[in-house]
Amino acid sequence: MTGKIAMISLGCAKNLVNSEQMMFLLRQAGYEVSGDTNGADVVIVNTCGFIESAKMEAIEEIINLGSMKKDGKIKKLIVAGCLPERYKSEIMAEMPEIDAIVGTGSFDEITEAVRAVVGGGKSGNKTEFFGDIDAPVSETGRVISTSPAWAYLKIAEGCDNRCAYCVIPDIRGKFRSRPQENIIEEARGLVESGVRELIVVAQDITRYGLDIYGKSCLASLLTGLCAIDGLKWIRLHYLYPNEIDEELIDVIAENDKIIKYLDIPIQHINDDILKNMNRRGTGGEIRSLFRRLRQRLPGLVLRTSIISGLPGEGEKEFEELAEFLRETKIERVGVFAYSPEEGTPASLMDRPDRDEAEHRAEILVDIQSRVMDDFNDSRVGSLTAVLVEGFDGEVYYGRSYAESPDVDGYITITGDNIPVDDFIDVQITGAEDGQLRAEPI
Repeated sequence: MTGKIAMISLGCAKNLVNSEQMMFLLRQAGYEVSGDTNGADVVIVNTCGFIESAKMEAIEEIINLGSMKKDGKIKKLIVAGCLPERYKSEIMAEMPEIDAIVGTGSFDEITEAVRAVVGGGKSGNKTEFFGDIDAPVSETGRVISTSPAWAYLKIAEGCDNRCAYCVIPDIRGKFRSRPQENIIEEARGLVESGVRELIVVAQDITRYGLDIYGKSCLASLLTGLCAIDGLKWIRLHYLYPNEIDEELIDVIAENDKIIKYLDIPIQHINDDILKNMNRRGTGGEIRSLFRRLRQRLPGLVLRTSIISGLPGEGEKEFEELAEFLRETKIERVGVFAYSPEEGTPASLMDRPDRDEAEHRAEILVDIQSRVMDDFNDSRVGSLTAVLVEGFDGEVYYGRSYAESPDVDGYITITGDNIPVDDFIDVQITGAEDGQLRAEPI
């Protein structure tokens, strides 16, 4: 079987892992797979459908690819992932440029989908592939597309949290953990191939193991990962605050391979809003957790996500959130203006209008910009290890423990003949417009 397949992956890291699995299956079937769309026999776009901005990005990509198809630059178009799973009864009728759709329960059927649209397969005229979104997590191999030096390690799929504003359980299914031995085996293989940093991901990694072992086993899993020779960094995304216990903090504190960078999404700090949004825990418990983590983990960098304009947020609730950011000085914060998603309980609740939500988001971004500037200034003169990721023709660039891929930017490094995809020690020499500069020691 031959043919040129182009893969475009949108959305989160967890979705990228599914794209990498699809690329693996297609290459196993004999297809040439790349990111080059020109002249492709089939273009597959793996979409996000979580929030309005992600949906619009996916729709714009599909429209652009539809124009390429009309102009003869590509032949067939398959749309996979969250968008077709969420809108399975509408998407092909509204976007006739699509030749087939693949839901989140059918990534392993991607080869059948390709054969269906190019002809010669057993699928006949089948154009819709929707498997069980609650099935066990696929253990399909992957084609790593991130970097020779780092990769995502997905430990679970789906979510059971049922936050009032979120559709992920309906798109991705219930929370399902992968067996620990399968995760360790995959991690060993990645490290043997040259990967030095593993980014542990799931919708909620702190719930890992509850469904198959009857208790949270993240601490045990991390201990097993730390025992892998050759692995340098383990980064954790995303930990829910109410599930972080002393055993987990102990494991993070005692193992140098687990870098002191924790992504803990909180969304808000006001008790009433947290309760209305079906978030477990209170604002006081979040504050207490962050203080405890700072005490136990020197040099800790925290990342979180905040939503402005949630239902029930008046001026008082918003000011509590703003003051929390000023006082707590979280190093990394993603700020989002609330957009109601159809089918969620929150979409039926009273809320600030969109313009007000966006205005409040701008205020929070301004507060956070000053926090980040102060954090960057505090790092000038310090020494740190950096994973060098590339050379742009003028300077090298890389990440320290305090920068996660795709969300935190890079440190620029001046020097000659610096090894790429490897670690070096640098001194931070300056900070300007959110960008750190460094020189090798």
